[in-house]
Amino acid sequence: MQYLLMIYSQENRWNQMTDDERQQGVAAYQAYTESLKKAEVLAGANRLQHTSTATTVRLLDGKPQVLDGPYSDSKEQLAGYYLIDVPNLDAAIAWASRCPGAAHGLMEVRPVWTAPYDAPSAA
Repeated sequence: MQYLLMIYSQENRWNQMTDDERQQGVAAYQAYTESLKKAEVLAGANRLQHTSTATTVRLLDGKPQVLDGPYSDSKEQLAGYYLIDVPNLDAAIAWASRCPGAAHGLMEVRPVWTAPYDAPSAA
C-alpha cells in the first residue's frame, strides 16, 4: 500500500542554520533517501519551493478565486514529501520516524487512496 510521508517544518529554519548544519541536513536526507531506495519502498519524493511561490485556488460562486501564497498560515509549512509503498501503516510510521524531518518538524503519514479512473491522454 502506498503512503505519503509529508514533511512539515519551519521555512526559515534552513536560512538560520550554519553551513555545517545545512551540509549535515543534506547528508541526512541523502542517507534516508538511499535507505528507502535500498529497501525498494521509495515510489517518489520531492522538496517543495518556498510558500511564497505557492498559489491557492478555490471556487467562489462557481468561479475560481486565485490567491498568492498558501491557504494556511501556520508555524510549520509543507516542505516536501516521500511516497512509499509498504505493507501497512506500522511500516509507514517506522519509515516516517526515521526521516530527518521528524527531528526538526513533524511528519504526517497518510495512505494514498487509489481509485481507478481513465486518465486523459496527453496531446
